[in-house]
This record gives sequence, structure tokens and C-alpha cells, in this order.
Amino acid sequence: MKNTAYIAFIILFILLSGCNKGVKPIPGNTSSPHISTIENIGSDTLVNLALAWAEEYHKLHPNVEISVTGGGSGTGIAALINGTVDIANASREIKPEEIQQAVINGINPEEFIVAKDAIAVIVNPNNPVDQLTIKQLSDIYSGKINNWNEVGGTDSSIVRLSRETNSGTHVFFLDNVIRMRIPGDKTLFAADTLLLPSSEIITAETSDNPNAIGYDGLGYVTPDVKVIAIAPDSTSAYILPSAVSVNKGQYPIARDLYMYTNGKPTGSISDYLSWIMTPEAQGIVTQLGFVPINNP
Repeated sequence: MKNTAYIAFIILFILLSGCNKGVKPIPGNTSSPHISTIENIGSDTLVNLALAWAEEYHKLHPNVEISVTGGGSGTGIAALINGTVDIANASREIKPEEIQQAVINGINPEEFIVAKDAIAVIVNPNNPVDQLTIKQLSDIYSGKINNWNEVGGTDSSIVRLSRETNSGTHVFFLDNVIRMRIPGDKTLFAADTLLLPSSEIITAETSDNPNAIGYDGLGYVTPDVKVIAIAPDSTSAYILPSAVSVNKGQYPIARDLYMYTNGKPTGSISDYLSWIMTPEAQGIVTQLGFVPINNP
């Protein structure tokens, strides 16, 4: 009887040990709540802002994990069309042909304006040029103007810097500056334009090259470069980009920044997007050098 009882005790101990291994709580969370994960992909202009939002929101809602990656607006919108992302970031509006492809795939893009931005035109601090019109910018980037002395600078060749073609900033600059919003215009970037993968690299190249010109989202401009004042035409005032000039409609190269979802969001995605519209989240927009949507 003693041996039988001892064997039974050993079997019971083994069974209980095995059960305990299968019911370990989630580390750091003894109540094991449901964890929601939001995939957020797209615009490199928005990526730092989206990362800051995600970090702050996770502090407030530890059960919501937000994965943020860049790659460009085109990458984010393509992921939305393919149904592989919860939120697509874009620094341009989704194109009609992209909406059409999304609908074919059973995706219904829902648009949210989450911030505003100015595209700052930047040059090296030693460049004497302080102001340009949209037409002059168009002529520079399309290759009609190739020397700085044609716009009041020194006798030196212009080095044109741009974002890559998958960038929403590239597309916006092409349509609104190079093509000057003229319907049907097919003007392109000059063939020798250097296409760079990030706003940070454009800033770095401009600060190092006295003959360079580039463009960046206002939030990426550093003291190492000089910002050019821009006028719609030669008879208008030249305006520097700022939150004030954007909200007053004075700066001519301004845009909205977007997030897209598949249809009207629900659950944790809806809650997150609602939080982005709050003064708290829009305060982060200001901190990072962009323009909040709820400014008067």
C-alpha cells in the first residue's frame, strides 16, 4: 500500500508540473489581456511623427502595439491595396488609379488628414540666393535653368537633389512645382537630378555641397541648411515656410498628410485614429516641426 501511494503521488506531481508549463502568463502582464497589433506602413515624411505617436499611445494603452515602418507613400498605399496593412501613411493623396485597383481587390480606402506640412526648398548656407518663384523652381528642376547665376547666384552649376520616385514628396513636388498644377503637363525632373532615399540625406548633401538645391518636409529641416523664401509668381510676396504661413494659406508649397484604412476603422484602429486628432497628439505634430490640423 505504501508503494502504491508513493507511485500515485509521483504520477500526480508529474501531471501537475506538466500543466503548469502550459499556463504561463504573458510576461509582465499577469492578467493576460488581449494584445492588439496595428501595422502602420508608408510615407518617410510621416515616419518620425508616426513613431512618436505610436510610442506615446502605447504608454497610454499598453495592450495596443503599433508597428511603424517607412518605405515611401507608394509602399504604404500598395500595402493597403494588397490588404497587408492596417494603416497606410501618405504625404500625398491616393491616386484615382490606386483607388480603382483597391476596389478591384475588395479594399475601400478611407482617408484621414492627420497633419499638415510645408515642403521647404533648401540650399547651402553659403549660397547667396534667398528667394525663388515657383516658375524658377520649375525651370531649375526641369533643367531649363542650370547655373546659379541665372537666378542671382554665383557662376556655378546647380546640383539638383530630389526624393526617389516612390516618395509622396517627390510626386507632390512634381505635380505642384515642376508641373505648376497645370492639367495635362508632362514635364519631368531633369535627367541629372540626384534621387536620394531620405529627407535626412537630402539635408546632409545640401549642407555639404555649396551648389546643391533640395526640398524637404519642414519637420526635417536643420540649422545646417538655408531655407529659401518662395513666391507663387514674380509679383507676389516671397514667403518662408512655417506653421503660421501654412495655416494662413500664404506659403505656396504646402500639403496635407494622410492616413488610409480599409473602410471605416473599428476597434483599436478607430480608437488610435481618434486619439491622433486630440490636442495631445497634435501637440507632438508641433514638437516635430509639422503643422497641426486643429490650429485656428
